[in-house]
Amino acid sequence: MECVAARNLAAMAFCVSPSSSRLRLRRKKLWRRRAASSSSSCGGGRGVRWLKVEAKAGSESCVATKEDFADEEDYVKAGGSELVFVQMQQKKAMEMQSKLADKLPPIGDDILDLVVIGCGPAGLALAAESAKLGLKVGLIGPDLPFTNNYGVWEDEFKDLGLEGCIEHVWKDTIVFLDNKDPIFIGRSYGRASRHLLHEELLRRCVESGVSYLSSRVESIIEATNGHSHVVCEYDIVVPSRLVTVASGAASGKLLQYEVGGPKVSVQTAYGVEVEVENNPYDPNLMVFMDYRDYMKQNVQCPEANFPTFLYAMPMSRTRVFFEETCLASKDAMPFDLLKKKLFSRLNTMGIRITKTYEEEWSYIPVGGSLPNTEQKNLAFGAAASMVHPATGYSVVRSLSEAPKYASVIATILKDGHAKDIITQERRKENLSMQAWNTLWPQERKRQRAFFLFGLALILQLDIEGIRTFFRTFFCLPDWRSIQTKFPKAYNDLNLCVDKITKDTRKVAKETHGEIRDCLPKRKGNLGF
Repeated sequence: MECVAARNLAAMAFCVSPSSSRLRLRRKKLWRRRAASSSSSCGGGRGVRWLKVEAKAGSESCVATKEDFADEEDYVKAGGSELVFVQMQQKKAMEMQSKLADKLPPIGDDILDLVVIGCGPAGLALAAESAKLGLKVGLIGPDLPFTNNYGVWEDEFKDLGLEGCIEHVWKDTIVFLDNKDPIFIGRSYGRASRHLLHEELLRRCVESGVSYLSSRVESIIEATNGHSHVVCEYDIVVPSRLVTVASGAASGKLLQYEVGGPKVSVQTAYGVEVEVENNPYDPNLMVFMDYRDYMKQNVQCPEANFPTFLYAMPMSRTRVFFEETCLASKDAMPFDLLKKKLFSRLNTMGIRITKTYEEEWSYIPVGGSLPNTEQKNLAFGAAASMVHPATGYSVVRSLSEAPKYASVIATILKDGHAKDIITQERRKENLSMQAWNTLWPQERKRQRAFFLFGLALILQLDIEGIRTFFRTFFCLPDWRSIQTKFPKAYNDLNLCVDKITKDTRKVAKETHGEIRDCLPKRKGNLGF
């Protein structure tokens, strides 16, 4: 196997043409402005100057270096000790996906209404929806393809008008917790086509008039007139009335997060799409979780400390996407252990791989603090902590909330322009607080605290505890909304808390206090 970083070494640096001199500031002037505003726009000058990650593949080893993380937690969100694999996943070649720069016009001279930083599903969706409402929107970020496999509930993608982006559908979904009878979910599951989803969201950006700059963003500086200056590579500066960061969870250089919140945990998964012999899974069923023990005997080994399950998408009787997944851990389960565990599992099950199409390294930060909702710069997607703390789901929520969020931003900007709101305090109030409150009203913050309860419990449980937890979970009357959406009634939350804590009491006695601390301190609903 080739060295994990070697084939992507040339792509580690993002490129941008320096020809857009009209957007530059003189270097001396730019550095002076950076220094004057670093405390307000860059988290007080926080910075991890360099962090080194080592990865081994076969008999070779490589070193990948990443600079300028905001802090240690930002580094963990970016990939931490598994950073080289995360970067390799991001740089996969996806020839079928169009380059943004080939389809979108370049950002011009005019002051933009909105800059969206980040070109993933959340960023593209928000940019398209905002421009559709008449805003002048610029999209900034590296021109990278969608590389992760997206699993979605078919009904949710249909509700978004994206059923045409689903490449395969299983009419039912199955869960194996042990050797007892499996659990049938009774819900269709789909695999989204990365190519089709990318092209559809890009098409919406083209039709709505979004402009684009392929560049990393170094900082966001607030100007004296209340506008924001987005500082990119090559001293390119893009002025805008408002900025929304949608560049992923590791956005600590551009955003401020609440201090003293829960620590971030990590979901990791190693997957392969392969041709196999002796596939035991029904191709009509998507295997959502298989927690059955594949070990012939109890053997102490490093991976035993991380309960994992198999996620399997049988595309046919012989072609399957297998993924060994650690749902959540305080320290990321290393990809090499996940790979070892996956192939050990497949070998024990008698599954023989005859051809490998693709490897996947999935790294999803879960939990952690919310953004500080008093800051002017906005956020969306994973940067706004919209990833479900207990499951890792986020794409559907981002796509479904983009229209409403864009509408709030457009209304605020248009009202502000009509009233000639130029003072910094009024702009901060009108251009930020209403938008933040759309994403994170108090009710939703309380609901997120409930999801953190599930995460805190999962982090403490061994494999038997995990099985007990999910056996209880799938018996809940409203488990579907708990998994992907937000329960609407606090009575439902109380029911969930009461039932899960009772059924897992034997394995969660020592963690009950920690779980209780994740929930709001209020009487009545959600009270313990």
